[in-house]
Amino acid sequence: MRIRRIGKLSPEERAEITDRSSSADVRDDVRPIMERVRDGGDDALRRFTEEFDGVEIDEIRVSDDRIEEARETCDEDVLSAVEEAASRIRDFHERQVRDDWSVSEDGVEVGRRFVPLASAGAYVPGGGAAYPSTALMTVVPARVAGVERVVACTPPPVPDATLAALDVAGADAVYRVGGAQAVAALGYGTETVDGCDAVVGPGNVYVTEAKRQVRDDDAARIEFPAGPSEILVVADGTADAGNVAADMVAQMEHDADASAVLTATDEGLAEEVADEVGRRTRESERRETIEAARCDLLVGDLDDCVEFANEYAPEHLTIVTRDDDAVLGRIRNAGSVFLGTHTPVAAGDYATGTNHVLPTEGGARLHGGLSVDDFVRTTTYQRLDREGVGTLAETVTTLARAEGLVEHARSVEERLEPED
Repeated sequence: MRIRRIGKLSPEERAEITDRSSSADVRDDVRPIMERVRDGGDDALRRFTEEFDGVEIDEIRVSDDRIEEARETCDEDVLSAVEEAASRIRDFHERQVRDDWSVSEDGVEVGRRFVPLASAGAYVPGGGAAYPSTALMTVVPARVAGVERVVACTPPPVPDATLAALDVAGADAVYRVGGAQAVAALGYGTETVDGCDAVVGPGNVYVTEAKRQVRDDDAARIEFPAGPSEILVVADGTADAGNVAADMVAQMEHDADASAVLTATDEGLAEEVADEVGRRTRESERRETIEAARCDLLVGDLDDCVEFANEYAPEHLTIVTRDDDAVLGRIRNAGSVFLGTHTPVAAGDYATGTNHVLPTEGGARLHGGLSVDDFVRTTTYQRLDREGVGTLAETVTTLARAEGLVEHARSVEERLEPED
């Protein structure tokens, strides 16, 4: 495993590491799927589910009886963990809720309202694995925000743990559909799946591109691209190589398209991490997936490491240095940050309460993680009395006439005319 110096990377080498957007490569593959679901509805969903998942489905919606059965048969330890995680996630997101506000002065009242969306659709990955944690991370914030109807799509066969988590989270309906076709159903609607105001959740490159397309079609809001997992570590000689490698390998096991980057100030640490990553990969039950993922090991001074981290804008950023808080203060772009040697990324994935649906592919330059704000729209308002019109009249009429909009000015002046 090659170790490279950050300062000696060519522009092409640097771009090769930082540019991990891959959903554009499947745009032409996703568009026909979206169109067929939009035009063909439930029938298209059944056909794609058989073609891509190898599963024939009759009823697209999971019955209430099946969900109740899943909760009853779910392993007690798993259900207990789901409920504990849900509680922490709910508590964290309740702190994000913002109150309406208004202020009044000189006859002018202005304010802002925070109004929940009417509906939201959560995409929960599945197929070969169960992701009850993602069920919680997507549905709970929508419920906390006050969304009236929250539904979820997840590929068949749907594991008991995922169904139980969706029930604990408060989903109104669950549909056994995955992939780009599920995003299309949530965005455009079908006979069974009502279209939603927002579509959120992580997925592979096809899901990520499908979300972009429902957004671009003005069919639904999305939070941000949330594609294959990625981690960047900023570490100095105080870091434990085993812990660093463990976090990198843990993210690499998600997906063959996952990425892990170490930026270290100590070349000896980088060599130890390389050895640890290799050993853990060879011994892992998920060796094939981990080996297919990307892993880059870089060294430089602390300034180089911080600069590269901000350029990379990682989904997960781990900082293990002599002064983690000082480094954190220099970070502009990161989805979620994990500070210190005792803070595994897995803790945030499951149980700290922060959201693990995070921007990937450099999206952290523009977005934070999934939050209550993604399920709320804002409305401003104003109310003036006669005094208020007088307070603003000169400013409004002067600017209106400067722009040549005389009727704007007159609409104000008329309100100042003597009353009969």
